[in-house]
Amino acid sequence: MSSQSKARRMKPRGQDWKQKAQRAWQALMQGEQSGKLGDFTTPMRVIPISLLATAIGVFSAFVALALLRLIGLFTNLFFFGRWKTEMITPQGNHLGAWVILVPVAGALIIGNMARYGSERIRGHGIPEAIEAILINGSRIEPKVALLKPLSSAISIGSGGPFGAEGPIIMTGGAFGSMIAQLFHLTSTERKTLLVAGAAGGMSATFASPVAAVLLAVELLLFEWKPRSLIPVALASAAAAAMRRYLLGVGPLFPTAPHPIFIGPAGLAGCVLVGLLAGLLSTLMTLSVYAAEDAFAKLPIHWMWWPAIGGLAIGIGGYIFPEALGVGYDVIGKLLAGEGTLHLILGVLIIKWTIWAVSLGSGTSGGVLAPLLMMGGAVGGLAAMFLPGEGAGFWPLVGMGAILGGTMRSPFTGIIFAVELTHDVNMLLPLLVASMIAHGFTVLTLRRSILTEKLERRGYHLSREYAVDPLEILFVREVMRTNVLALPATVTLNDLAHLVKTDHRRGQRLLPVVDENGSLVGVLTRNEVQKFLRDHGPEQAAATLADLARPNPVEAYPNESLRVIVHRMAETGITRFPVVEPGASRKLLGIVSLDDLLKARVRNLEEERRRETVLPVRFRFPGVASVPEGSLKD
Repeated sequence: MSSQSKARRMKPRGQDWKQKAQRAWQALMQGEQSGKLGDFTTPMRVIPISLLATAIGVFSAFVALALLRLIGLFTNLFFFGRWKTEMITPQGNHLGAWVILVPVAGALIIGNMARYGSERIRGHGIPEAIEAILINGSRIEPKVALLKPLSSAISIGSGGPFGAEGPIIMTGGAFGSMIAQLFHLTSTERKTLLVAGAAGGMSATFASPVAAVLLAVELLLFEWKPRSLIPVALASAAAAAMRRYLLGVGPLFPTAPHPIFIGPAGLAGCVLVGLLAGLLSTLMTLSVYAAEDAFAKLPIHWMWWPAIGGLAIGIGGYIFPEALGVGYDVIGKLLAGEGTLHLILGVLIIKWTIWAVSLGSGTSGGVLAPLLMMGGAVGGLAAMFLPGEGAGFWPLVGMGAILGGTMRSPFTGIIFAVELTHDVNMLLPLLVASMIAHGFTVLTLRRSILTEKLERRGYHLSREYAVDPLEILFVREVMRTNVLALPATVTLNDLAHLVKTDHRRGQRLLPVVDENGSLVGVLTRNEVQKFLRDHGPEQAAATLADLARPNPVEAYPNESLRVIVHRMAETGITRFPVVEPGASRKLLGIVSLDDLLKARVRNLEEERRRETVLPVRFRFPGVASVPEGSLKD
């Protein structure tokens, strides 16, 4: 053999080695471990995604700083006519009755920005981020990343009763999505980076890195997997660390430590506050969408709706100036125990009213800070007749409870309240109140204030997390073993008698096996009937080994049913032969889509069937026991 001929034969081998190495690397990066099951399915790609998410977290801190400076700038311009970027409350302005027109002016600007810029800037940010994740493949337009913070800064700066967290979450997510779109990533990886930007923005704004991660898990990720949790957590941590150099350290609302244990009376008070917060959460959610429905009936274009909402803000702000703007100063007063009855009622009546009307009008702004303020007011009202547990105790309980009820994110509410104050002694009271409020709204409302907007756009969202029953059931538990297997040596002349005498008519996939029971190929019942109908004399002696389709898609007994479902979705085939792993490929049975549905029915039976496993029988001295089943209705 010539050297040139050797070279031609060696080249494919080298190429084959490179292709195998490339496939092995891709399998490692994608977490493809055939036949191996573990607690988590985390690919090695989590490492580069985490590094990218960390960089996005750092960048999100600068985004948060820019938005806060923009809010401060527009607040100073609208109410004081000066060029400063420091955060300041609109209270103390000298505009008099002219203050009514300030929110109207800001709303007119926002309406035009939404109509001629992007309609996506309308709303409070989080529903729009959810929609981008679920519907748009985690893609957010670049212009949204610019217009959303600008419109939100104008809205809040002109007196809008909103918080900065929703716009920051949307803006941070937008920049995270934009950065992700520069790389060759999957939709799931883009989602992770979008949420990393959102969590980073919230973490930098409130100095609440853990609560930001919990918010991401409870509201944005729709999964609890290391592949997304780790990058998002690192992004949040990076943003919190960068905040130290940009905005200073937390907490945002420092309070003196409260009692570590408050006793049965105090816990009963937490239950009461949780119920009140749940009721308020329900009413606030209904009021926002009642206002939205009322605006939808107006015979004018939606770009003018924010101006009408701005008029309501102006009138409310003229009556009760504390209702204007973000309201961090009001939250601080409530947590310091300085909430007077006038302040509490002003928040619960005027702040709530203008917030619901303006939010229903479609203007731009967040809901988290207003919820904290109204939850603090509920707690402050309850503090007038509940046991005294220290200044700001009940307002803080109300804040955590209102987040658990309105946003349906109880753990976020608990940890967020703790991180805002650094008072870890509040964990138990917050746990009780937040869960009670959460349970109240879950039982009384189908949707939260965030997901209701998505439903009105025609989308359904489920926020229940559970282990998929197909994940913990194996092929060996549901496969059919009583199956017809065709010998590979059978000819077409003998096949007709073999098929006619078999009574398993429901079996559509017919495996073909050799003398050792190893799988040779497969045929479908339709293919067999076609061969029997159409074959000629020259094909009569053909064996099934010649006719069967070799190398069919297979299943293995120790694979989970979730793997099988994914394989069916990828191949479009709904029936697999089950074989022993390894070289023998001995046929063990068949698994089909019907078998997977039977496994799902088994899970439904476990959820719905009620039975007394350990019956208790009472015996009294001198009284004979009644035999079971002797009592009739």
